[in-house]
Amino acid sequence: MKSGFASIVGRPNVGKSTLLNRLVGQKVAIVSNKPQTTRNRIIGVVHHPEGQVVFVDTPGIHKPLHPMNERMVRVAQDALANIDLVLLMADATQPFGRGDAFVLELLQRARSSAFLLLNKIDRVAKPKLLPMLEHYQKLYPFEEFFPLSALSGDNVEALMNAVLARMPEGQPLFDPDQVTDQPERHLAAELVREQLLHRTHEELPYALGVIVEQWAESERGIRIDATILVEREGQKGIVIGAGGSLLRDAGTAARLELEQLLGCKVVLKLWVKVKEHWRRDGWLLDQMRI
Repeated sequence: MKSGFASIVGRPNVGKSTLLNRLVGQKVAIVSNKPQTTRNRIIGVVHHPEGQVVFVDTPGIHKPLHPMNERMVRVAQDALANIDLVLLMADATQPFGRGDAFVLELLQRARSSAFLLLNKIDRVAKPKLLPMLEHYQKLYPFEEFFPLSALSGDNVEALMNAVLARMPEGQPLFDPDQVTDQPERHLAAELVREQLLHRTHEELPYALGVIVEQWAESERGIRIDATILVEREGQKGIVIGAGGSLLRDAGTAARLELEQLLGCKVVLKLWVKVKEHWRRDGWLLDQMRI
């Protein structure tokens, strides 16, 4: 048997969470087209007849401007060390930039074994991939290279087999029926935030936070009360929407996902609260597992 840890790292919005969900075979991380969607370390466990791989999804590595972002980047940096394998993911549709150079610099400091993943190859002409691969190869001794599409699944199975083969011998680290270490309360908060991300403007995602205030289970199902945090009064109106439409639609979509995830009826109540500079509040960040 083989078992070990593989961290998925890279710049924001390169597709790390999409890949994690694809590898696990179910949704364990929220996904949106907004940068910095992932704010904390998310574990996805893949069970295989030959062993077990614990994939660690991390926040995108970027220049931190708030205490919240500093925590996010610290989580990503920690995932580069004391790990069996690093999967450095890059967006094949974007040219190599300063952000990519910074990620590589952190990897060079860690000196970890690493694969290079070039994602979104379904949107790139194949002749453009070779120069990109050659460029990365000059900058770090990657053990293997994988052009892939996390969205379509192209070449993901080959990646999974290579990662498993690279893991050390050992007993499984998680029970056979466990696919993540995230508490259900946290998953609920994240699913609400995901639906809000899909429906709000570019400037809002960074200022949105969700905390589950109450979780009550009964024979009839689960009641969840959650508070959505924004930083300004104007943002509160945007989140609520005309006649409460945006909040209602986001809540309905999140509730349906939660019922599928939890296997029971869910009553979801949402409130929106203005708290200026909440991203600097250590207690709130702890509640959100950031």
